[in-house]
Amino acid sequence: MSCQKLVDVPVLASNESDVMGMTYVEILKRGFVLNWTANSCFRCITSGGRCGTDQQEFVCLCPDGPKLHDTCTNGKNDKRRRVIVKVLIGASAAVVGLIAASIFWYVYHRRKTKSYRNSSALLPRNISSDPSAKSFDIEKAEELLVGVHIFSYEELEEATNNFDPSKELGDGGFGTVYYGKLKDGRSVAVKRLYDNNFKRAEQFRNEVEILTGLRHPNLVALFGCSSKQSRDLLLVYEYVANGTLADHLHGPQANPSSLPWSIRLKIAVETASALKYLHASKIIHRDVKSNNILLDQNFNVKVADFGLSRLFPMDKTHVSTAPQGTPGYVDPDYHLCYQLSNKSDVYSFAVVLMELISSLPAVDITRPRQEINLSNMAVVKIQNHELRDMVDPSLGFDTDTRVRQTVIAVAELAFQCLQSDKDLRPCMSHVQDTLTRIQNNGFGSEMDVVDVNKSGPLVAQSPDSVIVKWDSK
Repeated sequence: MSCQKLVDVPVLASNESDVMGMTYVEILKRGFVLNWTANSCFRCITSGGRCGTDQQEFVCLCPDGPKLHDTCTNGKNDKRRRVIVKVLIGASAAVVGLIAASIFWYVYHRRKTKSYRNSSALLPRNISSDPSAKSFDIEKAEELLVGVHIFSYEELEEATNNFDPSKELGDGGFGTVYYGKLKDGRSVAVKRLYDNNFKRAEQFRNEVEILTGLRHPNLVALFGCSSKQSRDLLLVYEYVANGTLADHLHGPQANPSSLPWSIRLKIAVETASALKYLHASKIIHRDVKSNNILLDQNFNVKVADFGLSRLFPMDKTHVSTAPQGTPGYVDPDYHLCYQLSNKSDVYSFAVVLMELISSLPAVDITRPRQEINLSNMAVVKIQNHELRDMVDPSLGFDTDTRVRQTVIAVAELAFQCLQSDKDLRPCMSHVQDTLTRIQNNGFGSEMDVVDVNKSGPLVAQSPDSVIVKWDSK
């Protein structure tokens, strides 16, 4: 029979020389003391010692000497080891928990994005009509907007000479516009949205998605935008070389001889045509002003800047939202009731009409208190039969009967559009049709010169007439 396991234990003998001279049988007959505890010995061995004993108790034979307890480490080291083990276990649990939370967030975010994308596909355009939709995923826009050219940041940086300040075309509330020249020779206007504009992603979305889905000769064309990897949000438009309407009326390019009344009336008709098209497409511009009406060399209109625009729900008469826009142009009913409608654009456009008539800015704090806002001045002057006082003298209001007749007709229309109650304002379709009729009757190729004192008004008189005195509603 062979031994499978061997246990080596010390024995207690009275005389070591006697034991060494005995056989195993004699030693067993004589007897010996065995004091060995398996648990103690196991702990001793695992701590780096060897099991031993003295006459009284177990001894752990350690490299630094025998220990009366069952390990080669003292109590303090054991306690420290237990603390370290607990810390490691806690840290491991925290790491595992963090990984689990990250996986949960990733799965939740993927499901939410997929759900939002599916619901957006049901809209008539790739733009949310939900006013609470504040976030915008540029990558998603690139996937959804088929046909939008994506420019690299480096390409646009080169086109604008590293966004050279000398190439700035304008500096508005949402970004700076630079002149640029692409490698294919096209002249472009590059809008660089401000980094500190917390709504820049929403404005970027509005511009891209609205202009991509619209085609009208009097709306500025979008050539493309920057990619999601770009360090800035950039929009690329056709370059309209002749500045803005504001520049020509009361800005650095103001020149009475270059902007006669016939051209101003043409600008009014084309702007109204663009807004009529937007409203038919269920879009409210929300920032109609002379600075957003671009002019080419032939004074053709290009309405621009759709950063604040909103898609108007098909089944709604208005949407509730915080008032936004430019002072002097904001609809007072919108400002009072927080209800945006297409009549808000009508009001803003009426201010532009009065700018065309007067060549005055919409807001001027150097004017008397009641005339700081051009809209207030226009209403008061018209009610008091003082329209002549605010007409630009260079238009020939007193010398040209056609000018006088058409200016009065346009002022009457503007007066209707400036009513504080939006329900009293005409729709943009009516405004555009009326302006076209005024233009055709006043400056048509076969139009005979008429005497405004002998002929009736170009538009039918009504309680909303500036020819017959009446009180504003």
